[in-house]
Amino acid sequence: MKHIGENVVRIEAEALRALADRIAGPMSAAFTRAVDLMFNCRGRVVVTGMGKSGIIARKIAATLSSTGTPALYLHPVEAVHGDLGMVVRGDVVLALSASGETEEILRLLATIKRLQVPLISMTCDETSNTKREISTLASAAEVSLDCSIAKEACSLGLAPTASTTTMLALGDALAVTLAEKRGFKEEDFADLHPGGKLGKRLARVESLMHTGEAVPRVTPKTKMSDVIYEMSRKKLGMTTVVEGDKLVGVISDGDLRRQLESRGKDVLDLTAAECMTPQPKTISPQEFAASALAIMEQKKITSLVVVDGKMKLQGIVHLHDLWGTEMM
Repeated sequence: MKHIGENVVRIEAEALRALADRIAGPMSAAFTRAVDLMFNCRGRVVVTGMGKSGIIARKIAATLSSTGTPALYLHPVEAVHGDLGMVVRGDVVLALSASGETEEILRLLATIKRLQVPLISMTCDETSNTKREISTLASAAEVSLDCSIAKEACSLGLAPTASTTTMLALGDALAVTLAEKRGFKEEDFADLHPGGKLGKRLARVESLMHTGEAVPRVTPKTKMSDVIYEMSRKKLGMTTVVEGDKLVGVISDGDLRRQLESRGKDVLDLTAAECMTPQPKTISPQEFAASALAIMEQKKITSLVVVDGKMKLQGIVHLHDLWGTEMM
């Protein structure tokens, strides 16, 4: 049985290699034209498909939306019962059909043309005697993308397998190319994924840091007895040393222990300026929590001071605050 599974994967892998060759070669211009149509779309990319192609269409719409291209999935049957009103001028329609003759999809063509909405097709038009037969859907499209395959991975040659794999991969290729063309960045991705584990991992420092009265702070002239009191009261294992709102140093539990070991009780006669670590490692509030964690691990510290571009104190992010991000 393992040979059957291996054979399925090999057939689908070969279909993807052939697809990649087409994108690099004979389908290059059509692929670029499809990307340009979606990039310049003033509305949304409306993705439609029936059956297994419909499932792939849903995924493509979701991937486009999450990478900066507004998109939605339109069920072709629901479309002819009122949902076609979701398609308006300014949109682009991306229609998936392995045969290119899916009746439910073809019934949408008249309205799509009437609205003057550009149509991009993904079809696996059959090849006969080395001649590719162009389907109705591909013929009607401004841009037709070729997802043809040598054969399905199903032993009967019937179940959509290699064909849906190529459609899925081509949809990913379009979405990623569009994201690159838009200059879509990590922070944009984070803004579109605020929930779940991914959203937590991409959380900003400013959403996790302690602020206001929760931040321990002393001046350079503060006596160490008062510094210890501030550190104990705020329970972050450290305190900032500030002049006004400007950070000039930090004093951690480790700094305090080292001073006690070397000076004993005389440390209480010192000031914060005499015990602090000047020019401590800091982070911007707009940085990702993952960046804060990386700095803490590198420096072997449990708290990181958050400052703006002028070293004005904004807050403190503690290692405990990062536990809920599921990065640890």
